[in-house]
Amino acid sequence: MRVLRLARYLKNYRVACVLAPLFKLLEALFGLVVPLIMAQVIDIGVAAGEKTYILQRGLLLVAMGLLGMLVAFTAQYFAAKLAAGFGAELRGDLFRHIMGLARADLDALGTSTLVTRVTNDTQQVQDGFNMFFRLVLRSPFVVFGALALVFSIDGTEGLVYTLTILLILLVVYLVMRVATKLYRAVQHRLDEVLLRTSENLEGVRVIRAFRREDDEVSRMDETAGDLRREQVHVGDIAGTLSPLTYAVCNLGLAVALYVGGFKVDAGGLTQGQLVAFVNYSAQILVEGVKLANLIVQESKAAACAARINQVFDTQSSMADGTFDAMREEPKVIFDDVTFTYTDGAAPALSHVSFTAAPGQTIGVIGGTGSGKSTLADLVMRFYDTTSGTVRIGSHDVRDYSLASLRRTVGIVEQGARLFSGTIASNLRWGDPEATDADLERAIETAQATDVVAAKGGLAGEVEQLGRNFSGGQRQRLTIARALVRKPRVLILDDSSSALDFATDAALRRALHRDLAGTTVFLISQRVTSIQSADRICVLDHGSLAGWGTHEELLATCPVYQEIYASQVKGGKDE
Repeated sequence: MRVLRLARYLKNYRVACVLAPLFKLLEALFGLVVPLIMAQVIDIGVAAGEKTYILQRGLLLVAMGLLGMLVAFTAQYFAAKLAAGFGAELRGDLFRHIMGLARADLDALGTSTLVTRVTNDTQQVQDGFNMFFRLVLRSPFVVFGALALVFSIDGTEGLVYTLTILLILLVVYLVMRVATKLYRAVQHRLDEVLLRTSENLEGVRVIRAFRREDDEVSRMDETAGDLRREQVHVGDIAGTLSPLTYAVCNLGLAVALYVGGFKVDAGGLTQGQLVAFVNYSAQILVEGVKLANLIVQESKAAACAARINQVFDTQSSMADGTFDAMREEPKVIFDDVTFTYTDGAAPALSHVSFTAAPGQTIGVIGGTGSGKSTLADLVMRFYDTTSGTVRIGSHDVRDYSLASLRRTVGIVEQGARLFSGTIASNLRWGDPEATDADLERAIETAQATDVVAAKGGLAGEVEQLGRNFSGGQRQRLTIARALVRKPRVLILDDSSSALDFATDAALRRALHRDLAGTTVFLISQRVTSIQSADRICVLDHGSLAGWGTHEELLATCPVYQEIYASQVKGGKDE
């Protein structure tokens, strides 16, 4: 049933879903007729020495073989077409669903497991559907068709084959009952390998800086070893299926030959009919193994489908609003806001209240872990408050549609991230309809004119994650990207940390000049970056420790005084 829930992605391939198994059925029909023709060749042609009859039947077998090959190719084509189309639509829809989840939902599921489910799990389900439509009718038809033909020739032989098939089904059931559960454990181990790999690749500089290569290799070996042990364990169990199937089939063939031999001697069977029994036994053996492999693949697909359906069943914990944030004035109000991350030991923000008037620049400062980035996330509504409200204009941010809220509020986060393409394509993330002139203005404000010029202009190449740019260059381009959107509320979350003091100062002057009427949040560790703000919000362990101008906080806020003394006075003393 888990796999069948995903069958909706086959709706555009209904014709292929019908033709693929039908052509495989036709191929199987040719295969079932062959032993009967061979029996006639032996009993009529060979027994009577009719060379013409033998030649005619031989040509008929060749023609059937060629036609069967053509039919098999056609079936394979339709099966591959529907499987590939299914996989493409499933991945696209799964990715869209993931993109629609709230950040808290993504945190709960985990990035590594989501990557595995979009790639490996969908491939396993795709392969399952491919094999299903190729064998779901063919293998049972061959097995039970051969059984029916055997019964039509001799009832005793038919009973032997019936017992053989029942034993095969029992073996398949017992083996796969155990193996199916283990496939889920294998996929979980694969998630862990992907997590370890992504962590090490993204943090390779840190690993090398601390000379932790050997330690990380050991950890990776351990994780990969756990995956190998799970795979070997389930492989050992699933691997017994084919030899057991072969053993049962050959045992049935031996009994059939033993019984058939006596009947041939007694005149109850012809030699050709006995040869037909052997051929049908071979067909049952081959199709039994194929059916076992089908069940193995479907078991994998079922385990992967359950993981995919778990993602689809995870609905966004963030309900979309209906109001248009673009119609509101850019006034931001925190009203007794408390927020705790899922499984967090303590609130990241606790009872925070302040008002940012339209057009003001608000500096946000505090120690590491004081809740500065959390404050920005709540304005963007990446998370919803645990208690209290965040309002823009006259409404709670939860009342606005997410699309209008994200058009109203622009953010540049701490980790400056670019995407492969060109400088222009990256900047147009802010506004796909932006002209080159719009991009140039944003670049100038973000102090990135020299960066763009050095890379050959707007058509300059951006490699994966912007690795062909320095940290400061990436920060300036991401600021320009946010400015292209022309947000009414702009959040710069420590986005100038890689800039020198002169460039940082020039950036602040340009923002003040070009963003009149825009409410700006400057989140920074530097006092010099926020001291000219209209108001400064000082956070300390999630609480609002101070609110006011630079001069007011120097006179009244011990936390701000301490930060100022450590950065400014301390620097002068040195």
